[in-house]
Amino acid sequence: MSQSFPSNVDVAIIGAGAAGLGAADALKDSGLSVIVLEARDRVGGRAHTIIPAPGIVFDLGCGWLHSADRNSFVPIADKLGFEIDKTPPPWREQNFATGFTAAERENFFAALDAFDDRIQKAAKNDTDDADDTATRYLEQGNRWNPMIDAISTYVNGCELDGVSVRDTGAYEDTKVNWRVRRGYGALIAAYARPCPLVLNTRVWRIDHSAPRIRIETSNGALSATQVIITVPTNLLANESIRFHPELPAKVNAAAGLPLGVDDKVILALDDPENMVPKDGNLSGATMRTRTGAFHMRPFGQPCIEGFFGGSFARELEAAGDGAFAAQAIDEIVALLGSDFRSKLTPLAESRWASDPFAQGAYSHALPGRACARAILAMPVDGRLFFAGEATSANFFSTAHGARDSGERAAGEVMAARRS
Repeated sequence: MSQSFPSNVDVAIIGAGAAGLGAADALKDSGLSVIVLEARDRVGGRAHTIIPAPGIVFDLGCGWLHSADRNSFVPIADKLGFEIDKTPPPWREQNFATGFTAAERENFFAALDAFDDRIQKAAKNDTDDADDTATRYLEQGNRWNPMIDAISTYVNGCELDGVSVRDTGAYEDTKVNWRVRRGYGALIAAYARPCPLVLNTRVWRIDHSAPRIRIETSNGALSATQVIITVPTNLLANESIRFHPELPAKVNAAAGLPLGVDDKVILALDDPENMVPKDGNLSGATMRTRTGAFHMRPFGQPCIEGFFGGSFARELEAAGDGAFAAQAIDEIVALLGSDFRSKLTPLAESRWASDPFAQGAYSHALPGRACARAILAMPVDGRLFFAGEATSANFFSTAHGARDSGERAAGEVMAARRS
């Protein structure tokens, strides 16, 4: 619910992504005056659903209800009347033998599972080595290592040499993944409707030197007793929001949790019924990390969704508009044949690293920095509180992890007021 810009509130929440909305929802019956300040002209942050063509729903950001049996957005979707699609994800399936035979896929997934087992075992060790770079646990000389590295770019937004083993081991994946038929971003936007919001308001500075906290924004200044900060880590690390007095421990922790890059592209598909099956997966045994993965006809829609991550996604963003679509079309044609080129039409693509209010997709802990999540999440003086997917101990990189962290921060606000 959009409101006028206030001069004084009890609690100011910075950011109207899933974390900020989770905090606002948790405080709705607290009796406190609350405002959510959002720099964008919309809510949702890195969750954003668009309809790029009639009959096609596309999530530019998060699209899957990961760990759906423990995902707090599942009951929210039910309450708000959003249909949940429980069709299993196509990630381990492929409907085309071209470029990646069934025998090769079986061999690849055996290598991937063995690598994951080594990571999980190493993460449980108490030695310093347990927080080493994940590349250490690749099997030397294994032919599938480049493709395992490609999986990391999709999961972490970066290659394995930038990933903490201990952090990877802390992530809880129940292997249950569902989707929101009308879009995950649309669900989060609906969740935001009762929240007190001011859009188009960029926060520049938070002065917590006096009893009342002064928040300087593009719309003027306001004061608050307590503040919940939910912005992405890259914005904290590069001090897009400045604190007075400074908070070097928070800046350092955020720098240890950079946002990797994952981007999507959507291509309309002519004559879909005769071209590809519904909810199929397409990828080739490319033996390289610089490659995309493709979801064929998600929800049975007449389109193909492409996914690119890591340094390759950064390069494609730098190449300009249309680069993701061109790369996706080239890869699909290489796998399925030249007839496909005339059947594919670019509709939309994301560019999360170039987004000034995101500067990436989701966080990963650098090697040796798994402890940064707890440091970033810690309140300051009972007045500054931090939330966001990067502060989640076990569900980082997810929208529900972000939402739950906002709820946690709201609980900390109330506990501080009682003490």
